Amino acid sequence: MIAEQHGSESRLCIEGELTIYRAAELKDAMLAALDREAALELDLSRVTELDTAGVQLLMLIHQTARARSKRLRLTASSPAVREVFALLHLDPYFSDGPTSPSISEKPQ
Repeated sequence: MIAEQHGSESRLCIEGELTIYRAAELKDAMLAALDREAALELDLSRVTELDTAGVQLLMLIHQTARARSKRLRLTASSPAVREVFALLHLDPYFSDGPTSPSISEKPQ
């Protein structure tokens, strides 16, 4: 995972699997970034695999951001992420409310 700071926003680029094997490690890093900043961008362009544990983690981060009135953006989704989001019809879930996420295909 690559972490960058841009003003009051943290940007985390998730590399490799977003699966049960890394969920605990990634959860801690994502929640810590959300605690520190008013906004968090998760760059998913380098995610090679996404399973239900990874989906649950993204949902947890989304819910936590909403509860804390923080902004969350999911950007640059890899083919693996887009496939799972399409299969589970998740785009509407991640595109509502004050978290202002956006799912895009290409890195920004």
